[in-house]
Amino acid sequence: MKRLATSLALAITGLTLAGEPCLADSPDSWFSSGFSMQQSGNLTEAIRMYTRAIEIDDRFVMAYQMRAAAWQQMRKYSKAIDDYSMVIAMGETSFKAAGYLNRGIVKNMSGLYSEAIPDFDQAIALDRFMGPAYFHRAIARSKAGDTIGNMDDFMQAARLGDPDAERWLDARNPGWRQIRKTQ
Repeated sequence: MKRLATSLALAITGLTLAGEPCLADSPDSWFSSGFSMQQSGNLTEAIRMYTRAIEIDDRFVMAYQMRAAAWQQMRKYSKAIDDYSMVIAMGETSFKAAGYLNRGIVKNMSGLYSEAIPDFDQAIALDRFMGPAYFHRAIARSKAGDTIGNMDDFMQAARLGDPDAERWLDARNPGWRQIRKTQ
């Protein structure tokens, strides 16, 4: 009995020291470990753990979403776009809307403004109350030269309570709040 207890203790210690999740090889345990790593700033390890979760369950949409966010933080934009595309392809409506929003943001960050606009259009079509989609589409439109459309989007984002849009409008169009009340 003492030998069995010692063997179990050594096995548990070995699993813990190896840095792998101690729970069964489940996608949820790998995802949780990845999320913890991402929260602590260890993005490389987070990506490895999200990838393991996806290898076990290739339909684990949240693992794709969080891995994409980690790639985005590392400025590996093409990999982030690929993972956000998987979220869009597999997700339910709310995941798809977030996937389109986030993929559009990455395209904006990459300087692909004209390519980002259709992603924001899709996010808005799925969730017309998504203020950040209007805000980021306004940025893309502005960078692409659409000064009329961008103002409409900044106004709509502000109407929906997006604080970034409100700050942008306050800085560039201080009378926007009066225009807002008359509409």
